[in-house]
Amino acid sequence: MRVGVGFNKLDKPEIGIASDAILPDSAGRLLALDLGAKRVGVAVSDELRITANPLPAIDRRSWKDLLSQVAHIIEAFDACGLVIGLPLSLEGSEGSAARDARAIAEKFQRSLSIPVYLQDERLTTLTATAQLREAGRSPREIKRQIDSESAAVILGDFIALTEHVKSPNRI
Repeated sequence: MRVGVGFNKLDKPEIGIASDAILPDSAGRLLALDLGAKRVGVAVSDELRITANPLPAIDRRSWKDLLSQVAHIIEAFDACGLVIGLPLSLEGSEGSAARDARAIAEKFQRSLSIPVYLQDERLTTLTATAQLREAGRSPREIKRQIDSESAAVILGDFIALTEHVKSPNRI
């Protein structure tokens, strides 16, 4: 698992941006999304938040369709929080993709009954690609699985970051 950098310009964890949500409880499933122009990668944690597992990606059609599919997945897994990847530049600045992710996170926050969090997703695609290659996936399989594998990396980073913030002296 990568050690994620999840802090914004104010040196606060990059969580609860779309709401005033506090750190999530340490138990219960979380769902993560890696927003793409054509597909949205999806991953879910186990109840104890030890693992982050990729799910099939969602084809991105419209906001209404995306909301419906995400709400269905949240209900199916009884997720208690939604983590959305925030595509910052390598220097940490926000471009149009990050602004779009924030806007979508805010729409999810208004539409869902669970807290929505943002997580820095820098280099997650590189990490996910390396993990899939290590697992022996073909280039074709990597292309098909990369979005949700990236969502799993985002979710793993978020879990690691929130555990560190809750227990900063823990080794």
